Amino acid sequence: MSEVHRGRYTADIEGDFVVFLIGMHVNRPWRIHKWWPVFRSMFGMVKDLREHPEKGALCSYFALIAGVGPAVVQYWRSFEQLEAFARNTDDPHLPSWRRYNQAVHASGDVGIWHETYLVKDGQYETVYANMGRIGLARAGSLKPVQSKGHSAARRLGRTADDHLPAGVRPPGDPAA
Repeated sequence: MSEVHRGRYTADIEGDFVVFLIGMHVNRPWRIHKWWPVFRSMFGMVKDLREHPEKGALCSYFALIAGVGPAVVQYWRSFEQLEAFARNTDDPHLPSWRRYNQAVHASGDVGIWHETYLVKDGQYETVYANMGRIGLARAGSLKPVQSKGHSAARRLGRTADDHLPAGVRPPGDPAA
């Protein structure tokens, strides 16, 4: 994780964006020859996206989801860029997708999944306290939480009230 930013912050990203989650689940752990290539291909795709920001991935990072397995969390500038990466024969995803379908899918040894969320400008909220830049804070920029509001409802523009329950505002945190 990157440098810790002390205090409370929120993320800011300009315009619409896409959150893409993709991962795998090993259904038969003893079939290493089936799941290892799938697992390894995830690293190649992330490496390629980090080396080529012009493809539209704002940031990618690995996660381990309890009870499911390894996953990649990605933030994209647009769905069109995500889909172009997924279908381009010169990018690492399409060959990996084909290999999975040819060598692994029918056996059921490894499951794969993805979820895509199209996020409209301003239709998100975040808060980070004493954290490094992760998620949207890494894909966009960090701002002091008071710039958008102390409460989630305020950051989403659902209320003008920025009141927090007693005792939840950290000592020294500026009042709204």
